[in-house]
Amino acid sequence: MPDDTSIALWRALHHSLEYLDALPNAPVGPVADLEMLRARLHKPLGEWPLPAGQVIDELVRDSSGGIVGCAGGRFHAWVIGGCVPASLAADWLTSVWDQNAGIYASGPAAAVVEEASGAWLKDLLGIPSAASFAMVTGCQMAHVTCLAAARYAVLKAKGWDVNENGLAGGPVVRVLGGEDRHGSTARALRLLGLAKCQAIRLERDALEEEFKRAPDCPAILMLQAGELNTGAYDRFAELIPVAKKYGAWVHIDGAFGLWAAASPALRHLLNGCELADSWATDGHKWLNVPFDCGYAFVRNSEAHQASMSHRASYLIQDTGARDQMDWNPEWSRRARGFATYAALRELGRSGVARLVDRCCEHARALVSGIGALPGAVVVCEPLINQGLVRFVDPRGADDDAFTDLVIAKVVASGEAFFGGSLWRGKRCMRISVCSWRTTADDVERVVRAFQRILGK
Repeated sequence: MPDDTSIALWRALHHSLEYLDALPNAPVGPVADLEMLRARLHKPLGEWPLPAGQVIDELVRDSSGGIVGCAGGRFHAWVIGGCVPASLAADWLTSVWDQNAGIYASGPAAAVVEEASGAWLKDLLGIPSAASFAMVTGCQMAHVTCLAAARYAVLKAKGWDVNENGLAGGPVVRVLGGEDRHGSTARALRLLGLAKCQAIRLERDALEEEFKRAPDCPAILMLQAGELNTGAYDRFAELIPVAKKYGAWVHIDGAFGLWAAASPALRHLLNGCELADSWATDGHKWLNVPFDCGYAFVRNSEAHQASMSHRASYLIQDTGARDQMDWNPEWSRRARGFATYAALRELGRSGVARLVDRCCEHARALVSGIGALPGAVVVCEPLINQGLVRFVDPRGADDDAFTDLVIAKVVASGEAFFGGSLWRGKRCMRISVCSWRTTADDVERVVRAFQRILGK
């Protein structure tokens, strides 16, 4: 007789394949509201055990309608990829193997897979091969990891050991960056006890003047590879040498935009990026591996390790192996390297490039297709895979409110999922294409959905 584990896994496989088979034509947005989901899922905790297969069946039944179709080809809000097949399967195995990927001794294969994946990622993304790296939960924690190394290094250069002394009484670290930074960088600074980023004009002369105001102050410059709304890139080759002249650390937020380096047609956007000190990006965006997966890279491996590593008498440290906890904030951690390794092997160098290029083509087609409809206005054509469109109120009343109304209607239709954003004081609809599943047919279907809504 099959045991509970076998039954539960077979039921999960059945439900998974059923979900993926229906995904291309299923509503993208949720169809169950909050009260419905609470009524189904908030059950009294039972006194007695239940068969594992029954638990899985009921979980799927009760979650029905509350699963957003972000794994499909018509989800274009935020920046969320799907899961390429090998990464999805490897993620299942990750749970089955259940390794604590904190040190080599607790999961040798997990440690070596992560090590190999880090080398491949640096090669693909144009990051110096000698840089250290970490696999973390997402770009938020990649920022924390990189900026912790930055904090350690810039303070050490001024004679202050933040590990021994903390921040109180030490030199104040200046953090500089452009206006359109992602909120995850602000949260990272807060977690590290660093001052809020000072918004400045990211031009050579303006940056030089800013550094001249306090030339001896330890500083971090935050730059972007792929701005959230427009996909814009800072001018790395122009700005980084100025920061280096004053001893500043340069960190690049490349949550999705760093992946342009994998495309021969787009990597020019990252000219000079390799001069930075640290880089952060996500795997669960353009690499299309399951959540959660982010990557941090640091040129100064000594600062990186000093800011993260810890030794305890009960741990087994292998001098010849890479212990993952020396490089990231987590102690007990999921072996997310397996999914990354599988995705990179499945896609190969050319596959990653095609995935990036294809998403950019679909983003341009969506923006031009929707933007050509009556009442639609193109605000920003995609430089890579992000664009902005706005809708004009036919009554001449409130274009901001009408834009949000159109977004709500298309989401309610189930045909696609988009989100809004405030850009230069105006409400816009963000168009993001990040999934390997998006096809030209999906693009046409989404444009037709807007045509019906705007024609009413």
